[in-house]
Amino acid sequence: MASASIRPPAVAGFFYPGDPRELDAMLEQLFARNSAPQPGSCPKALIVPHAGYIYSGRTAAHAFASLKPWAGQISRVVILGPTHRVPLHGIALPACDAFATPFGVVPVDQDALASIRAMPGVCVYDAAHAAEHSLEVQLPFLQAVLEHFKLVPLAVGKADAQTVASVVEQLWGGPETLFVLSTDLSHYHGYREAQELDRDTVRRILDLESDIEPEQACGAYPLNGLLQTAAHHTMRTQLLDQCSSGDTAGDRARVVGYCAVALFEGERNAH
Repeated sequence: MASASIRPPAVAGFFYPGDPRELDAMLEQLFARNSAPQPGSCPKALIVPHAGYIYSGRTAAHAFASLKPWAGQISRVVILGPTHRVPLHGIALPACDAFATPFGVVPVDQDALASIRAMPGVCVYDAAHAAEHSLEVQLPFLQAVLEHFKLVPLAVGKADAQTVASVVEQLWGGPETLFVLSTDLSHYHGYREAQELDRDTVRRILDLESDIEPEQACGAYPLNGLLQTAAHHTMRTQLLDQCSSGDTAGDRARVVGYCAVALFEGERNAH
């Protein structure tokens, strides 16, 4: 892809190691610490955090490890994440042909982008992707687990659940398509308060409630759209891990919450 336009990594060496050997070693260590039970079927969607790997990498690894038995099946990954750097209303697509990480280049699925480009609330806006970490930090995990895949990167600003759900539905596909929803939970509360707040938010996620607020999850706008679609498909949910930065590498005075949730097609479970 020498002549293609490639979005270079923006947070390699900051959120995760920039050297591919160091990155591989860190991911191997994170996957080795995974203790979540292996799901009996392939997830259709994963909800994962997007902080630096020393903070939320353990939780993210629980989610991505669940894909390993089906690595050869998944060939398209739709990542939805919130925008942190650029104000945005709606959903931004990139104009580039690929995203790069220290592990190499991931091609963008141009046919998938073409299928949603004219939908309400969707625009092409490279600036929303240029410095955004919420999508990028998921890529090395995916590259480590999957064999080959194309990427559908969706940077989501302020958008109602129905706008996001319509795009998700358009991209739904079959067993070849995986959705990755990038979000952290509460931000900068004390450890005990955050535990209480996040416990309630996770319960609502598991129950497929689609009215979560940005104060409860920074990726609330894309999350609500995914959860609305999941409810329509009567999806089953499984909590794989939950913690906060106070459990990993941060102090407990001001913590950020994380969770890993898998969603499966099939009959919805009761909680």
